[in-house]
Amino acid sequence: MSGYLLPWDQAPIAITVAVFCLTYLGVAIGAIPGLALDRTGFALLGAIAMVTLGAIGLPDALHSIDAPTLLLLFALMILSAQFRLGGFYTWTVLRLSALINRPRVFLAWVMGITALFSAFLVNDVVCLAFTPILAVLLLRTGMNPLPFLIGMAIASNIGSAATIIGNPQNMLIGQVGGLDFGHFLRWCAPPVLLSLVAAYGLILLLFRNKWTGAPAQIDTSTASPDFNRYQSAKGGIALLLLVLFFFTPIPRELTALTLAGIILCSRKMRTRELLGYIDWHLITLFCGLFIVIAALERTGLPLATAQSLQNHGWSITQPGLLTLFSAALSNLVSNVPAVMLYVRFLDPHQPIQWYTLALASTFAGNLITLGSIANLITIEQARQYGIRISFWDHARVGIPVTLVSLGITLLWVWWGPGG
Repeated sequence: MSGYLLPWDQAPIAITVAVFCLTYLGVAIGAIPGLALDRTGFALLGAIAMVTLGAIGLPDALHSIDAPTLLLLFALMILSAQFRLGGFYTWTVLRLSALINRPRVFLAWVMGITALFSAFLVNDVVCLAFTPILAVLLLRTGMNPLPFLIGMAIASNIGSAATIIGNPQNMLIGQVGGLDFGHFLRWCAPPVLLSLVAAYGLILLLFRNKWTGAPAQIDTSTASPDFNRYQSAKGGIALLLLVLFFFTPIPRELTALTLAGIILCSRKMRTRELLGYIDWHLITLFCGLFIVIAALERTGLPLATAQSLQNHGWSITQPGLLTLFSAALSNLVSNVPAVMLYVRFLDPHQPIQWYTLALASTFAGNLITLGSIANLITIEQARQYGIRISFWDHARVGIPVTLVSLGITLLWVWWGPGG
């Protein structure tokens, strides 16, 4: 198909590369002074530019969007919305409040529960639901919110690496790589558990004798809906069925969509309410980046670059370099855009490459605040309750946690099953 604005069949390579670089730069910095553009806006503008400049035709652009991944993400957001509107997240945190006077035990439970939920309910959504409830509890009881909220965000990232459905980048890896749910879980769970324990130990070390603060009076009316036993049980049954069906040959997105459709058939929860918890910005970000990367692929430059590195002894699919490059890229542009670019180079017949990318890109999200959307959600939600988590507050925990977890990943790749 010919270009829309240019007289040639395809935009010159230089223009395509320039649009790609500007898009990823915008996604990395997240804002331009004087404009209200965010990361999703940059991705969408990049996709529009690629199509209108003729770097990719509209039919090819639409075809480049991985619909199964987006449908799976959408369906899981519906499931998580069911838990949130049913007050299940509120009930969970309040049940843990009996341990608040034993901060080390309370932190262990918060991190453990967050990691578990994030493995099956998408870490971004879990942080969105847990942060307000946890923030209110910590402020009212006079606890220092930093170790618990940072610990929650870090645990959500680590825990989400355990399964194909734990986070958006894993969903993409699982769908594109055609990975088996059970094999993925069995291979990734051990380094996830080790990393979670290491993260807990590091937080205890860094925040020793810094557990308490001054109690605060705050408005708790908007923290979260009240607990509804029936609606929460409905969500729990749907989640159990979802996981069970993931061990069958039925396409994951079809199973998830079917269960999401059943959840929408509710006498109490309006469709508008459930859809209100869908992260449409994240879905749009995916769509835009799919198109931008597909346009870059058409130039042949990514493959040529990878081949050139290979010829010089730098194979980007070798475990050490894969871990290093994906971790670095994840902190430059966040882990979702990094994975969308990196999966183009992996061998579909080498599942350990895909497992390694899933672990490395997800663990790397803990390094700094920009590495993971879950970090940004936690920080923004906490700010609404007067809790300031600075870049350094997070980094002083995130940096050592990330280095240790990436080290565990490499040891597992080299000496674990199949290493």
